[in-house]
Amino acid sequence: MEIKLTRIPIRNLFDGYENNDEQGVCAYGGKLDIRPPYQREFIYNPEQQKSVIRTVIKGFPLNVMYWATRDDGTFEVIDGQQRTMSICEYLEGNFSVVFDGEKDPKTFNNLTEDKQKAILDYELTVYQCSGSDSEKLDWFRTINIAGEKLTEQELRNAVYKGPFVTEAKKKFSKTGCVAYKIGNKYLSGSCIRQDYLETAISWINNDNVSGYMSEHQHDKNADPLWLYFKEVIDWTTTKFTKYRKEMKSVQWGELYNAHKGDTLDAEELETRIAKLMADSDVQKKSGIYAYVLDGDEKHLGIRIFDENTRREVYERQKGFCSICNKHFEIEQMEADHITPWKDGGRTIAENCQMLCRECNRHKSCK
Repeated sequence: MEIKLTRIPIRNLFDGYENNDEQGVCAYGGKLDIRPPYQREFIYNPEQQKSVIRTVIKGFPLNVMYWATRDDGTFEVIDGQQRTMSICEYLEGNFSVVFDGEKDPKTFNNLTEDKQKAILDYELTVYQCSGSDSEKLDWFRTINIAGEKLTEQELRNAVYKGPFVTEAKKKFSKTGCVAYKIGNKYLSGSCIRQDYLETAISWINNDNVSGYMSEHQHDKNADPLWLYFKEVIDWTTTKFTKYRKEMKSVQWGELYNAHKGDTLDAEELETRIAKLMADSDVQKKSGIYAYVLDGDEKHLGIRIFDENTRREVYERQKGFCSICNKHFEIEQMEADHITPWKDGGRTIAENCQMLCRECNRHKSCK
């Protein structure tokens, strides 16, 4: 592992700058990959871009940037994409800036020669790191402590970079991508922060995202992943016909994997879901969708008896367990539904009994 501190004039950085949607973004005489596979889309807003240029024109220091050295001697930006893009886009003439003491915004070409020279001569502080993929990944995790940190999926994209990541990003990671168009109502997170890609891989490979990416790293396309994702969304919209906001946080791929072969009636499912949505004892509404498929109450977060109810019922029983009839302190007892919730029992004082822990445990096992 080797880390080298360098100072690079902006004129050298800007040399050969190209921003191509298909080919990517490069600079530094074609030797710097500004947007490698794990980097997110450019997200600085106009004011942030202008702030970078004002910092440069004043000669103030920008934060240190980090490049990784590739085996062929070229580089990729690990940290500093936003600042690099802002500088190069300004020099390209793509936006203007109002500088201190001036009223009118100016593009780079409208600046006086001395100001142009000040920008071009400005030296960026860059750490260049060479080593194995895992060493570079560990190194980045160490230095990525400011700004917007890379997500775990963005880091995985760095380790398993190749044609699969490139093609998968086209479908899952672009603003307005096809995965967003069909799945945004059912998935949480941001496609440009790789949440959609991570979710799809997690679903298709039982939560082993790295394993799937390692196995498919050199695939020429990501068609199997895309077709699987589309099947999940199609199944979801077919079986659960009424959309509710709670559906956005459901792990639909996991439900599809477990129940895609089940005979399910969409109308019957909706009737059960509507009833559960109206049940005040059901605290986790998003869990209803898993519950109507497997019947496990743990998905629902059934409301528990509050402390006032526990105390009321304890005093009513005078501290005696309803099953073994032995006396206990309240801290040694647990509140239990007399009529279980699944049989229509409510979480109210009239349906509560205090049991010692052992009796409650044995009752639960029956």
